[in-house]
Amino acid sequence: MIDLSTRREFLRSTQNADGGWGFFPGKQSWLEPTAYALMALHADGASLQSFERGWNLMRSWQLPDGSWPPCGSVREPHWTTSLAINLHCLRGVRDQSLDRGVAWLLDSTGVENKLKFRFVHFLIPSTVELDPSFQAWPWRPGNSSWIEPTAHALVALRKAGGSKPSEKLRDRVGMGEKMILERRCHDGGWNYGNRKILGTELPSYAETTALALVGLAGNPSLDVAAPLEVARRYWRETRSSLAKAWLAVCLRAHSVPVDPPSKPLDPNDIMISSLEILAVTGVLA
Repeated sequence: MIDLSTRREFLRSTQNADGGWGFFPGKQSWLEPTAYALMALHADGASLQSFERGWNLMRSWQLPDGSWPPCGSVREPHWTTSLAINLHCLRGVRDQSLDRGVAWLLDSTGVENKLKFRFVHFLIPSTVELDPSFQAWPWRPGNSSWIEPTAHALVALRKAGGSKPSEKLRDRVGMGEKMILERRCHDGGWNYGNRKILGTELPSYAETTALALVGLAGNPSLDVAAPLEVARRYWRETRSSLAKAWLAVCLRAHSVPVDPPSKPLDPNDIMISSLEILAVTGVLA
């Protein structure tokens, strides 16, 4: 059984002086590990002070356009805006900062939705096999959409929309789901971006398969039984600690029971420690 108290103590002890976390102890604070550490420490009474420090840092990083950057020293819009939105919803803070973040995310799309890409795709459709009509999410503005940032955006928008999502939010979530389903690989899982390039079928990967299924978990009407079997196979076979952590979160989100590891997957990795906690508490489900 995962020892949550030990994992949380590790996170509290590795928090940086500015209130954030790096990917490893003693490293520069970045929004991604900070966000997951905060999700893991949320609602833990012993971690209240640590949460407040990290929360205040994350809030201070928001850019004028409503987005969040990857860290305090790189002032550019980034996919981690989705994580900041998740934290606002988790904490129950629905204010102007959240509204501006959601508005930015709703207006963010991949370059494949632009006219120039569609024209090239029409002329040479076999280069990259995808449907450019689905509006999904890139890592950063000016990039193509990918599976991982799209999955994170779906989780964020569902939480932000609550029981009464706007029509625009519902449409974007629906298109994001279609994009993920349309790009499923021939082996049943997901690659980072596309299922086929230049006529060649691409293999799926454990981590992106897990993240795709996390993104789809909020819609119970979707039939994901087959890819969940792929995820269970990856759970048994993968040697990647990060993939294993994401698979645990994914399978929990879909109520698929798995035996938790008896020891930490990587006791010095802040992201992995956070995800192990989330796999038990179900915060991302």
